[in-house]
Amino acid sequence: MQVERLHRLFLEVIKKELDAQGIREVNNVQCFMLYNIGRNRLTVGEISNRGYYLGSNVTYNLKKMVDLGYILQEASPHDKRSSHVKLSEKGLALFEKFEQILGNHSQNLPANGLQESHLRELNNNLRKLESFWSFVLNHNIRF
Repeated sequence: MQVERLHRLFLEVIKKELDAQGIREVNNVQCFMLYNIGRNRLTVGEISNRGYYLGSNVTYNLKKMVDLGYILQEASPHDKRSSHVKLSEKGLALFEKFEQILGNHSQNLPANGLQESHLRELNNNLRKLESFWSFVLNHNIRF
């Protein structure tokens, strides 16, 4: 499927950018998670639901980034079974570096035939497809 191929290709782009920056202690999936956390404070469940980490173990990758000092983890004051994570200063530095890299990519899209309006339309259509599939699943519809 095209979306999965694009996702894998994007992970390869992240890997290449990490290699170019000399960053070896986090992998592309971990960097993508870190980027999706951004400046937020999230639960592990929220991270799993917000991100798309094909074939990866979210809990393992988060623990690894906690151990490496990119993420701070704290127990939830309301639910002892849950914890919240946020980026440390080290994590924020990588987030900002990666945000700059993606910004540079975005600036080069028009030169390659991709206008902002095309991306907005694509995003809207992907949301419609997601909504359709969610409807099919939630209403147990078979065609």
